[in-house]
Amino acid sequence: MAKVSINLTTGSIQKEDIIVGIDLGTTNSLVAFINPDGDAKVINDAGKGVLVPSVVHFDQNGAVLVGNEAKDFLVSDPQNTIFSVKRLLGRSYQDVAKHQDYFSYKIIDDANDESLVKIKVGDAFYTPIDLSALILKELKARAAHALKTNVSRAVITVPAYFNDSQRQATRDAGKLAGLDVLRIVNEPTAASLAYGIGLNPEEEKTIAVYDLGGGTFDVSILKIQNGIFEVLSTNGNTFLGGDDFDRAIVDYWITQNQLKGEIPMQELRLMAEKAKKAFNHQNLFNEKIEDTFCSIDKQTFEKLITDKVEETIIACQNALNDAGISVSEIDEVIMVGGSTRTDLVKRRVAEFFKKEVNDTINPDEVVALGAALQADVLSGNRKDILLLDVTPLSLGIETMGGLMDTIIPRNSKVPTKAGRQYSTSVDGQVNMKIAVYQGERDLVKENRKLAEFTLKGIPAMPAGLPKVDINFLLNADGILTVQAIELRSGVKQEIDVKPTYGLKDEEVEQMLLDAVTHAKDDVAQRMIVEAKTEAEQMIYTTERFIQKNGSFLNEEETSKTLELVADLKTKAGGDDKDAILNAIDALNDFTRPFAERLMDEAVAQAMKGKNI
Repeated sequence: MAKVSINLTTGSIQKEDIIVGIDLGTTNSLVAFINPDGDAKVINDAGKGVLVPSVVHFDQNGAVLVGNEAKDFLVSDPQNTIFSVKRLLGRSYQDVAKHQDYFSYKIIDDANDESLVKIKVGDAFYTPIDLSALILKELKARAAHALKTNVSRAVITVPAYFNDSQRQATRDAGKLAGLDVLRIVNEPTAASLAYGIGLNPEEEKTIAVYDLGGGTFDVSILKIQNGIFEVLSTNGNTFLGGDDFDRAIVDYWITQNQLKGEIPMQELRLMAEKAKKAFNHQNLFNEKIEDTFCSIDKQTFEKLITDKVEETIIACQNALNDAGISVSEIDEVIMVGGSTRTDLVKRRVAEFFKKEVNDTINPDEVVALGAALQADVLSGNRKDILLLDVTPLSLGIETMGGLMDTIIPRNSKVPTKAGRQYSTSVDGQVNMKIAVYQGERDLVKENRKLAEFTLKGIPAMPAGLPKVDINFLLNADGILTVQAIELRSGVKQEIDVKPTYGLKDEEVEQMLLDAVTHAKDDVAQRMIVEAKTEAEQMIYTTERFIQKNGSFLNEEETSKTLELVADLKTKAGGDDKDAILNAIDALNDFTRPFAERLMDEAVAQAMKGKNI
């Protein structure tokens, strides 16, 4: 007897899980789906609101809050409340170090340029992937509750400027949240789809998508032809948005009221946000916070934010320059992000592009709605739109600890090209083994090995100095060319692989099913392996430092360092990720001053007898 699923919300027969569209934003996130009438709709679960603040709070017992409830702790418990995590996805510490003051929580420097940042909360460590996964899990739960059906498949949007590493981090976060991420879609592409641009294969258009959110700004120039979206250029500022408009008002009120000492910053910021929104329908804002007068008119507000708005206009010009086109060649300007509601923004963008902007769809929702449309295409409901051929499984190489590093994610359109840079892990290493795998699991032993070759003749240098580019080129016939080149010496090697050879559809389906079934265990295992690999590198570096510069340390410093190394070796022998990372942190903190002292000594020796 066959089982038939009924969707209690719509009363219709549920053929399979609904595929949702997710806008994972810096400030807010939201989820959308296609209703039985074929219309894209955002989800407002149990009246909690459409927008889910991208904020995560950890209490003293380790309990997690996400969204509106977590946002309340931004003032009362900032160290344990994480916001703007999207800015950290796929980034190294060096990428975000200059913006450290922006974050109220602790971001850890792994002292390794290639590694991703970690966030420390109490004694636990979290990656931006862990935290993004918590936001996605909340969105998944809200969607499942509202639609009264299981939600396990999604299309997730990312900014057009996201690189390979940031896209893979987004995909990993989805996997960790229990979602099968069918496609990563550029936000401007999703916004275009929501406006119906690109749905007609005959249509040819060049459009500008101006996206100004709470904390980030980007503008993308897209060419749409034969249903194919090509990003011609993208420009922007990942630390510019509506928050800056609020700050401008706050600074104005502080000056006007001559506030000093303890200033109620969070209350002022919230009042400023209220004033900014009020200017969409009035010219004067006048309220009080106790004895502080919060009064400002629209003209003053626009004067305060003019410089910030002009920055976005300069970015628009740069994007056009990079695309090699003029303003007159832009057919349409689409507005995305809540901050585009500001009148001055709309006026200036319209003036610059010499045409009225299109903001007829709610700018907060447009990206999620477009993602839902893309999900509907993938589910096969829209036969009128053709999708490009895609690669069925991810392709990547084996890295330290037997991990799979994905270079071409599954569902990437073909032909495609992607690459990443690697280095040696041992001093004097002259050969590098490159093993190519296909599959969705985090450990290579669970995936299918396609090929292996050795890049020989790398110049003998200290670990980390050689720069090896590994490029994957996948042509329209599914032939994969893997190329490895050491940039300093020009040493090069390449092979051709047929990635889909010998794999039947059911085998591909089984590999995908295994990836979803074991997602949680795989991610946990990956984190342990990464922590152990990091520990090995730290032990190797520290022991070499003592060997070379032992005379530079006193007996107590040497003894304590060796004690911490021994502790790290013990912890690295176990499977407690946080214990390993805490031991790395302890060794790092203790030895960092030695390196600084050694550097000062070297500089002093070099400068001896020289006048400045």
